[in-house]
Amino acid sequence: MAFFETFRKPAVLPTPETALPGRDRPLATAETHFVSGRPLKGAVPEGYAVATFALGCFWGAERLFWRLPGVYLTSVGYSGGFTENPTYEEVCSGRTGHTEAVEVVFDPNAISYADLVRLFFESHDPTQGMRQGNDVGTQYRSAIFVHDEAQRAVAEAARDAYAKALAQAGRAAAITTTIEPAGPYYFAEDYHQQYLAKNPGGYCGLGGTGVACPVPGVGVPS
Repeated sequence: MAFFETFRKPAVLPTPETALPGRDRPLATAETHFVSGRPLKGAVPEGYAVATFALGCFWGAERLFWRLPGVYLTSVGYSGGFTENPTYEEVCSGRTGHTEAVEVVFDPNAISYADLVRLFFESHDPTQGMRQGNDVGTQYRSAIFVHDEAQRAVAEAARDAYAKALAQAGRAAAITTTIEPAGPYYFAEDYHQQYLAKNPGGYCGLGGTGVACPVPGVGVPS
């Protein structure tokens, strides 16, 4: 993941006017999920839901979610910025505004959105701003892209509860995770999809704080 560090811009988000223009045609990507064999761009099964998270390098982040019972499909892509159909190199330049994101299709009857949000917060350090560990840049910022108001309520309650848990553990830094409406999600290139299944010894820079996140959801005690 460090190959394009030379091209990294300052860790400040671009504006729509300064962002790279991108392209009209989607990038070529895998047809099927390397682990499950399911169509990567298949229709969401009836009764299932979609969650989208950014928590640093998407290679390790995706693996966290595809292992969970109740998760039907995962993929990695780019979201939260301005550039249409960006390449990995463009995202790493800091000139697209996009995060490295993970999209999760899940069965709410088997695993709750609250459980996914808890895993999100516990699997990285959400206080680091435009970085995650040694990975520095706008694409590594912490973000939850919500698909409806119910997801927003859970995400906000979890963020607030985790902020209190971090403070009680003696960690003074504020949470920098943004909670944003889900916008366009652009699939990343083929070789990024399920990267750590294809390359078991590959890079993963994720590391949590060691502080448990209270089970999130509406009604988390204040």
